[in-house]
Amino acid sequence: MTRRPPLAPGRPVPRDGSAPLAALRARLAEAALDEEELATWLAPLRRDPRAGARVLATAIERRLARSRAEVARLARLFAPTAALWAQGRGAVAGVDEVGMGPLAGPVVAAAVVLPRDARLPGLDDSKRLTPSARAALDGAIRAQALVLHVAEVSAAEVDRLNVYRAGLEAMRRAVIGLGRAPDHVLVDARTIPGIGSPQSALVGGDARDASIAAASIVAKVHRDAWMERLDALHPGYGFAAHKGYSTPEHVAALRRLGPCAEHRRSFAPVGACS
Repeated sequence: MTRRPPLAPGRPVPRDGSAPLAALRARLAEAALDEEELATWLAPLRRDPRAGARVLATAIERRLARSRAEVARLARLFAPTAALWAQGRGAVAGVDEVGMGPLAGPVVAAAVVLPRDARLPGLDDSKRLTPSARAALDGAIRAQALVLHVAEVSAAEVDRLNVYRAGLEAMRRAVIGLGRAPDHVLVDARTIPGIGSPQSALVGGDARDASIAAASIVAKVHRDAWMERLDALHPGYGFAAHKGYSTPEHVAALRRLGPCAEHRRSFAPVGACS
């Protein structure tokens, strides 16, 4: 029996059996295919009269449409940082914080300086991503960033400062921790005190700017890992599951066990159980 050679990009799709289409179907299942290779297959499939070829052509058209929409979305996401690069601001830091609402654990902020050639498909506001997508992007951001820094403000400091000022302090520490003052800082909706760099506040910035989105992801992944470690140190509260937020399970654990050292006693549900 003669074995068919693998289907190569650019060759017309043969019409004398299903094996070539099966091979192409398997190839299309690979996530790493780029737009150019996908487009190479489209014309031969459109000419092929088989129903299976038409199904594959439709699948490729949809995949190309999604790919082009993602390219356009990322271009919009990088637009604020790119505009600053065009003005000669080489090191643009995006800054964001997480953990303002929880009853326990620190407020965490990250400052991230991305390179001009950053490749971060799927980059978005951390709140829109699944935990696995955040983890993958966190690794990619850390691998590609020119510099980044993560800073924490503890639960005790939140009680002393109040949570709003604690968020600003966490972001200030994150920017200072970069070591060298960035040429410009982009912040999600606020102005950071005590930094020397010019800054811009973007309302909804973690969904509008790539650098802020990257900071939101790094901060979120860091804080979630922190809360998972606290779960081992303070068992019974469920920190690994709810990350310190005011879920019914967390409030029930507070009533049963009382607050631990990582709870924010200035928050009403914690104070009521002290």
